[in-house]
Amino acid sequence: MERAFPPHPVSPETTPKHRRRPSRAVLAVAGVLGLVAGGVAALTATGSASAETTDTTNTAAVTDTAATDTAGLGSNWYASAPYLMPEDNSPPDAAAVMDATGQKAFQLAFILAQGSNCSPAWGGTSSIDTDTTMPNVIQTVRGKGGDVSVSVGGYGGTKLGQVCGTPEATAAGYQKVITKYQLKAIDFDLEEPEYENTAAIHNEIGAARILQQNNPGLYVSITTAGTNAGTGWFGTQMLNEAKSQGFTPNNYSIMPFDGGFNGAAAQTDALVKFNQILQSTFGWTEATAYAHEGVSMMNGRTDAAEYFRQADFQTVLDFATAHGLARYTYWSVNRDRQCPGPVDPGLSGSCSSVAQNDWDFTKYTVKFAGATPPTTPPTTPPTTPPTTPPTTPGTCTAPAWSASTTYNGGAKVSYNGHNYHAKWWTLNEVPSASGQWGVWADDGPC
Repeated sequence: MERAFPPHPVSPETTPKHRRRPSRAVLAVAGVLGLVAGGVAALTATGSASAETTDTTNTAAVTDTAATDTAGLGSNWYASAPYLMPEDNSPPDAAAVMDATGQKAFQLAFILAQGSNCSPAWGGTSSIDTDTTMPNVIQTVRGKGGDVSVSVGGYGGTKLGQVCGTPEATAAGYQKVITKYQLKAIDFDLEEPEYENTAAIHNEIGAARILQQNNPGLYVSITTAGTNAGTGWFGTQMLNEAKSQGFTPNNYSIMPFDGGFNGAAAQTDALVKFNQILQSTFGWTEATAYAHEGVSMMNGRTDAAEYFRQADFQTVLDFATAHGLARYTYWSVNRDRQCPGPVDPGLSGSCSSVAQNDWDFTKYTVKFAGATPPTTPPTTPPTTPPTTPPTTPGTCTAPAWSASTTYNGGAKVSYNGHNYHAKWWTLNEVPSASGQWGVWADDGPC
């Protein structure tokens, strides 16, 4: 069963469900490289954005972080880092993706609170103190001259801002992640359910501000829901919270999908409208707002059965580079491959459900960073499709899943010959139908 969210009387719009969550084949290169160079210049130079920061109508002074390089990679790579889940959804080999596309950075997802504790954990279940998968992935990426950012939040689950009590305590939790992985970049993905929690958003924005102050050069992005109006009521309230705290990240990025979007034209229209919201909220000019604005897309089929193909990514790339957007990324690398069997088997966390070659969509983020993707075939073997589970499953020892049972995070069940564990509280959500960002994690066949 899909999670249903109650209506919110204070919100004038219906809040769309967003990616990651319950859960493009021809690259048009001609004419793009010149635009890419212009977009990268806007990211890495101290040009028009800094010149605009003297706007007297801006009650919160703009910090020109959008043009700042970190001590790791250039900020253009953190601005183009696509999301990757190394612990779920048939994770691809990051090194193979780097070799095939030229991508240098990835956005590792997601850090949540460990249960009800103010303690960071991958997916809310795997403590950063004991997790072994992420350090290996990070070492692999850095060993090839790349780097990672970490995304905190996402759709569903319990966020640190909900349980840590104060901005200072929330920041302390995230600082553990920054320190452990020696991060130069972090992404705050502010969505359901904290998206609608005033205290949680106060804590998250406050934590981002504190981390920015305490970690000089830290690249900070804020990612939130996109609507046909740019962003919704809760997104605007989040911007007002940032304004009240005098906080300006490297960028505010919206996710223009899962909200009744029909192709790239609807997405670019939402970006124009979001730019107007940034102008009115912070008193920025159009150019300054674009220099602090980003886009985070979803490749292929979305949760709402919208379809965004390679041509759509190209159109949004052209828009982003022409307008000097500060960020261009997507969800997710795990999905950047064609599904085995039927091209469109439905929503999947490990393939795009559209016709494509492996890593087609990642090549667009590479171009946004200012690099040219390789044109020769990679030396690594092609991605092996997920194996088909045995038709005769083994004996399952975990209790069988029940639609009438309430499960807390960590609960173990069996269903259709596989073992699962719950990532957070759930009731009547079928394990095998949970999708890319569902509550159940598949632990393999019995």
